[in-house]
Amino acid sequence: MLISAKTRRHLRINSTLFAVFLIGIAGMLAWLSTRYGITADWTSTGRHTLSEASAALLKRLHKPVEITAYARPDPALRDLIRDLVDRYRRVQPNITLRFVNPDTAPDELRELGIRVDGELVVRYASRGEQVQEHSEEALSNALQRLLRTEERWIVFLEGHGERDPQGDANHDLSQWTQRLTSRGLKVQGLNLGANALIPDNTSVLVIASPQVRLLPREIDLVLRYLDRGGNLLWLTEPGSLQGLEGLAEALGLVLERGTIVDPATALFGIDHPAIAPVTSYGPEIPVAGSRFITVFPYARAIKLNPKKGWRGAPILSVGSQTWAETGKLEGEIAYDQGKDLQGPLDIGVRLTREQPALEKSAATDKNAKETDEQRIIVVGDGDFLSNSYLGNSGNLDLGLRIINWLATDDILVDVPAHRSVDTKLDLTDTETAIIGFGFLFLMPALLAGVGFYVWLRRRRA
Repeated sequence: MLISAKTRRHLRINSTLFAVFLIGIAGMLAWLSTRYGITADWTSTGRHTLSEASAALLKRLHKPVEITAYARPDPALRDLIRDLVDRYRRVQPNITLRFVNPDTAPDELRELGIRVDGELVVRYASRGEQVQEHSEEALSNALQRLLRTEERWIVFLEGHGERDPQGDANHDLSQWTQRLTSRGLKVQGLNLGANALIPDNTSVLVIASPQVRLLPREIDLVLRYLDRGGNLLWLTEPGSLQGLEGLAEALGLVLERGTIVDPATALFGIDHPAIAPVTSYGPEIPVAGSRFITVFPYARAIKLNPKKGWRGAPILSVGSQTWAETGKLEGEIAYDQGKDLQGPLDIGVRLTREQPALEKSAATDKNAKETDEQRIIVVGDGDFLSNSYLGNSGNLDLGLRIINWLATDDILVDVPAHRSVDTKLDLTDTETAIIGFGFLFLMPALLAGVGFYVWLRRRRA
């Protein structure tokens, strides 16, 4: 077959047009890929897709959600955060993500208490939550807490020299209560001498280290509040119980004499033996999962003997090297056999029981939730939440965990774990050699053979 000059010209024009159109289409597809994306989860368990619980939660978000990630410019860390948030944005587009380099915003870090590289601050409807773990469960639970519409009132007992929830002194609690209010909780003081009633809408009553003896009538009001099923946080100190002996007896508590001393505090850079660190936590809520060391200055030991109907467990303990020093904390401090109480010792306990109103009911719901229980936490120290010590390691985290649990804010989203199946392929040495030989030699030889055959056909034509 003879090809004329005119035919060659047509072929060249066709080839040129084909190349131009091919490059144009490829460029258009590349441009479109930067504007639009298609994501598919091909994993057998759907581990890159939001659970049904999280998807249902997102449908309840009717206002914008702002997520600020305080992460250094590490591509791996930022991509991990972006991938997590993108799962939520595919379901709910009104979620925005902003990155802030913590090295350039030290004031924001101090104000928010950011301690972990990559920590997220989630804001919704003028409320905020902080998330340190980059997981669906952690982020969904933060959104769940932000969605709570009912008010949680944290009421602080006043009038007896207690730590002031609004005070700025070193021993007061204003920094902690500011964090509580930023999470949507309401904080209120209550002087039982002026108002002889604890409001029915009190979520948690806080007794924070009274320095003056309570009146019998006030103690009676507190006990009646507990009889109604009220939740309580009692922060006590070494020394006098200031008239609260009846409360301790009603709860089955023995507040031991002395101040906790830990001679190993120097290992943690602490220069006073009466500041006791807690380095590990058990499986009990609300401390389960805590990762940070907490410090307790001038704490006292608590012995728990729950009364009938109550269930109790220690949540904060110090080790066997500690003891409760009954003497003066000056000069050389040493353990005195027969006088001091040898560790390990409990400095924080929790108590729960079925709500009194439910106990009297003829029939209760078989699927009753954990919120149908009365909750109490007693800690043998109040300094750990004070303005002086709140910023020490995990003290703030512990304080927030305690209040969330007492205010029954722990009924959160249950995100099932997505497990990968058959992620490991076991091959024998022979199978590995065959696969290697095929990729290294057979496939290149096959491609070369096909190319040679096509070249030969065209030459003969």
